[in-house]
Amino acid sequence: MAANFDQLKLKYQSVLNYIQAQGGNLQNVNMEGDKLFIRASAPTAQLKDQIWNQIKLVDPNYADLTAQIDAPAAQAAAAAAPGGSAARTYHVQPGDNLSKISKEFYGDANKYMKIFEANKDKMTDPDHVKAGTDLIIP
Repeated sequence: MAANFDQLKLKYQSVLNYIQAQGGNLQNVNMEGDKLFIRASAPTAQLKDQIWNQIKLVDPNYADLTAQIDAPAAQAAAAAAPGGSAARTYHVQPGDNLSKISKEFYGDANKYMKIFEANKDKMTDPDHVKAGTDLIIP
Protein backbone atom coordinates (compact mmCIF):
# COMPACT_ATOMS: atom_id res chain seq x y z
CA MET A 1 0.00 0.00 0.00
CA ALA A 2 2.81 2.44 0.86
CA ALA A 3 4.48 1.71 -2.48
CA ASN A 4 1.23 2.45 -4.29
CA PHE A 5 0.86 5.70 -2.31
CA ASP A 6 4.37 6.77 -3.28
CA GLN A 7 3.77 5.89 -6.94
CA LEU A 8 0.48 7.81 -7.12
CA LYS A 9 1.86 10.77 -5.21
CA LEU A 10 4.77 10.90 -7.65
CA LYS A 11 2.37 10.63 -10.59
CA TYR A 12 0.33 13.62 -9.38
CA GLN A 13 3.27 15.59 -7.90
CA SER A 14 2.97 18.26 -10.61
CA VAL A 15 -0.63 18.89 -9.49
CA LEU A 16 0.43 19.13 -5.84
CA ASN A 17 3.19 21.57 -6.79
CA TYR A 18 0.75 23.60 -8.92
CA ILE A 19 -1.74 23.93 -6.05
CA GLN A 20 0.92 25.32 -3.74
CA ALA A 21 2.59 27.51 -6.38
CA GLN A 22 -0.72 29.18 -7.24
CA GLY A 23 -1.61 30.04 -3.65
CA GLY A 24 -3.88 27.07 -3.01
CA ASN A 25 -3.95 25.26 0.31
CA LEU A 26 -3.07 21.57 0.17
CA GLN A 27 -4.91 20.12 3.15
CA ASN A 28 -4.63 16.36 2.80
CA VAL A 29 -2.93 13.77 0.58
CA ASN A 30 -3.49 10.11 1.47
CA MET A 31 -4.88 6.83 0.19
CA GLU A 32 -8.60 6.20 0.11
CA GLY A 33 -8.95 2.55 -0.85
CA ASP A 34 -6.76 2.05 -3.91
CA LYS A 35 -6.96 5.73 -4.97
CA LEU A 36 -4.89 8.76 -4.06
CA PHE A 37 -7.06 11.30 -2.23
CA ILE A 38 -6.25 15.01 -2.49
CA ARG A 39 -8.13 17.62 -0.47
CA ALA A 40 -7.26 21.23 -1.23
CA SER A 41 -8.78 24.68 -1.35
CA ALA A 42 -8.30 27.32 -3.99
CA PRO A 43 -8.75 31.05 -3.40
CA THR A 44 -10.93 31.38 -6.53
CA ALA A 45 -13.26 29.26 -8.64
CA GLN A 46 -11.00 29.99 -11.60
CA LEU A 47 -8.01 28.46 -9.83
CA LYS A 48 -10.15 25.48 -8.85
CA ASP A 49 -10.88 24.92 -12.56
CA GLN A 50 -7.18 25.31 -13.40
CA ILE A 51 -6.28 22.68 -10.80
CA TRP A 52 -8.76 20.26 -12.40
CA ASN A 53 -7.17 21.04 -15.76
CA GLN A 54 -3.76 20.12 -14.29
CA ILE A 55 -5.19 16.84 -13.00
CA LYS A 56 -6.55 16.06 -16.48
CA LEU A 57 -3.16 16.83 -18.03
CA VAL A 58 -1.59 14.14 -15.84
CA ASP A 59 -4.36 11.60 -16.51
CA PRO A 60 -7.54 12.53 -18.43
CA ASN A 61 -9.50 9.75 -16.69
CA TYR A 62 -7.92 10.15 -13.23
CA ALA A 63 -9.37 6.75 -12.29
CA ASP A 64 -6.72 6.36 -9.58
CA LEU A 65 -7.47 9.72 -7.95
CA THR A 66 -10.19 11.26 -5.82
CA ALA A 67 -9.89 15.01 -5.41
CA GLN A 68 -11.91 17.45 -3.37
CA ILE A 69 -10.96 20.95 -4.44
CA ASP A 70 -12.94 23.66 -2.67
CA ALA A 71 -13.08 27.34 -3.50
CA PRO A 72 -14.28 28.91 -0.22
CA ALA A 73 -14.56 32.41 -1.70
CA ALA A 74 -16.81 31.12 -4.47
CA GLN A 75 -18.85 29.07 -1.99
CA ALA A 76 -19.24 32.08 0.31
CA ALA A 77 -20.54 34.12 -2.63
CA ALA A 78 -23.01 31.36 -3.49
CA ALA A 79 -24.14 31.16 0.14
CA ALA A 80 -24.68 34.93 0.22
CA ALA A 81 -26.75 34.78 -2.98
CA PRO A 82 -30.48 35.46 -2.74
CA GLY A 83 -32.33 32.47 -1.39
CA GLY A 84 -30.37 32.18 1.82
CA SER A 85 -29.45 28.50 1.69
CA ALA A 86 -25.82 27.58 1.17
CA ALA A 87 -25.26 26.05 -2.24
CA ARG A 88 -22.67 23.33 -2.65
CA THR A 89 -20.83 22.31 -5.77
CA TYR A 90 -20.01 18.89 -7.14
CA HIS A 91 -17.45 18.05 -9.82
CA VAL A 92 -19.03 15.38 -12.03
CA GLN A 93 -16.93 12.22 -12.32
CA PRO A 94 -16.99 9.72 -15.20
CA GLY A 95 -19.95 7.36 -14.72
CA ASP A 96 -22.00 9.83 -12.66
CA ASN A 97 -25.63 10.61 -13.31
CA LEU A 98 -28.02 12.99 -11.55
CA SER A 99 -29.78 10.20 -9.65
CA LYS A 100 -26.47 9.00 -8.21
CA ILE A 101 -25.48 12.55 -7.25
CA SER A 102 -28.92 13.17 -5.76
CA LYS A 103 -28.66 10.00 -3.67
CA GLU A 104 -25.22 11.13 -2.40
CA PHE A 105 -26.35 14.62 -1.36
CA TYR A 106 -30.01 14.12 -0.41
CA GLY A 107 -30.20 10.42 0.37
CA ASP A 108 -32.89 10.13 -2.32
CA ALA A 109 -32.12 9.40 -5.99
CA ASN A 110 -35.54 10.74 -7.03
CA LYS A 111 -34.65 14.33 -6.12
CA TYR A 112 -32.39 14.61 -9.19
CA MET A 113 -34.66 17.22 -10.82
CA LYS A 114 -33.73 19.65 -8.04
CA ILE A 115 -30.12 19.48 -9.25
CA PHE A 116 -31.16 19.70 -12.90
CA GLU A 117 -33.28 22.82 -12.25
CA ALA A 118 -30.35 24.54 -10.54
CA ASN A 119 -28.02 23.75 -13.44
CA LYS A 120 -30.09 24.39 -16.56
CA ASP A 121 -27.37 26.79 -17.69
CA LYS A 122 -24.97 23.82 -17.91
CA MET A 123 -27.32 21.01 -19.00
CA THR A 124 -30.18 20.56 -21.42
CA ASP A 125 -31.24 17.04 -20.43
CA PRO A 126 -31.38 15.55 -16.91
CA ASP A 127 -30.40 12.16 -18.34
CA HIS A 128 -27.07 13.42 -19.69
CA VAL A 129 -24.49 15.05 -17.43
CA LYS A 130 -20.96 15.54 -18.72
CA ALA A 131 -17.97 14.46 -16.65
CA GLY A 132 -15.91 17.47 -15.62
CA THR A 133 -18.93 19.74 -15.13
CA ASP A 134 -19.18 21.59 -11.82
CA LEU A 135 -22.80 21.36 -10.68
CA ILE A 136 -24.50 23.51 -8.08
CA ILE A 137 -26.20 21.36 -5.46
CA PRO A 138 -29.03 23.42 -3.94
